[in-house]
Amino acid sequence: MSEMAENNKKMLKELVMKLHAGASPSEVKERLKQVLEGVTPLEISKIEQELIREGLPREEIQRLCDIHLAVFREQLEKQKLDISLGHPISILMEEHKIMLQLAEKLGTISSNVQQVNDPRYLGDEIHNLEHIAEDFMDAEKHYLREENVLFPFLEKHGITEPPRIMWMEHNQIRDRKKQLRSLIENYNALGLPDFKRQLDENSRALNNILSGHFFKENNILFPTALRVIADEEWKGIRKEFDEIGYCCFTPQRLTAISKTKETEKQKIEAAPVSEGMLQFETGNLSKEEVEAFLNTLPVDITFVDEEDAVRYFNKGEDRIFVRTKAVLGRKVQRCHPQKSVHVVNRILESFKTGEKDVAEFWIRIENSLIHIRYFAVRDKNGKYLGTMEVTQDLTGIKKIEGEKRLLDWKA
Repeated sequence: MSEMAENNKKMLKELVMKLHAGASPSEVKERLKQVLEGVTPLEISKIEQELIREGLPREEIQRLCDIHLAVFREQLEKQKLDISLGHPISILMEEHKIMLQLAEKLGTISSNVQQVNDPRYLGDEIHNLEHIAEDFMDAEKHYLREENVLFPFLEKHGITEPPRIMWMEHNQIRDRKKQLRSLIENYNALGLPDFKRQLDENSRALNNILSGHFFKENNILFPTALRVIADEEWKGIRKEFDEIGYCCFTPQRLTAISKTKETEKQKIEAAPVSEGMLQFETGNLSKEEVEAFLNTLPVDITFVDEEDAVRYFNKGEDRIFVRTKAVLGRKVQRCHPQKSVHVVNRILESFKTGEKDVAEFWIRIENSLIHIRYFAVRDKNGKYLGTMEVTQDLTGIKKIEGEKRLLDWKA
């Protein structure tokens, strides 16, 4: 880090500590303006990163970022990003515009609802609210593309903390969207005054968080991404965007471009694979790793090849059905009682012809409910390669109720 950046970091840290100690945003605005005058989005991202590594909470950096945007909003808005139609960033930014329009429409409807004094006259507004809530829920693909494609590429280039702060805000947006949907679904159970109050509160909060979040991404995160991510990498990012999919409101004029132009040559090059590693389309593993995680899966797996011969089974600690190496190479028909062989043959034939892809059954063994599924295994061109049997004990799963989230886990 340069001496100037180091000084900026030190002064930013002082401002964060003032905020943390209770200083009002107005007290630090002018000083912040002096510190960040002429600093690029990339430099800001790196300074924020350094501060978090030194122990400053992300929430404090988020507060400082909000003030920074308030101070430099006019200046940042003058930035023009040089991106082509259909570029991943142009897609994200256009989706931002549409979601802000949805938030504005939500605010207008909320204002109309405030004027209603009889719930019988809410029908049209509830219908409109349902459509808006549905669009906001479908926007999930927007956040998934950022979190699972754009953010990992930024991290590869050393930009780690800004994506984490943005992800933190994504979760805040998700909470607000769920609250909106729940409010609309349950409006009959609420009295009109409570519904009006909660709708007004939610619409204002959603509008505020979306406008602030999108402004940060458009003016800091995205310019940073364009600075550090190479042109060839953007081709790979676009391909991954296409695989995740788009929102119901994403303009087709943006997403249709390049689908016919992208070729195998434009695929992002995989990192060199070490000797002894098995390379897959989505990564690489050693033979030991493959065997270990197959044996760790909470299901029993058996693979039968295209000639109906048993080729593989995993060895979990608590297999439901016994498998021994003696069955390897044996025709699968000989592994079943004679009375059920005709059904086995019908399943295999339906897989081979492409008529079916799955066959499933469930049986009771003592006090356990056992789920048995057969899946047709095919290559990318649809050619039949064999059948995979997956067996799972559902007894414990069926007892699950309510929720247990990641944050509820205790060592």
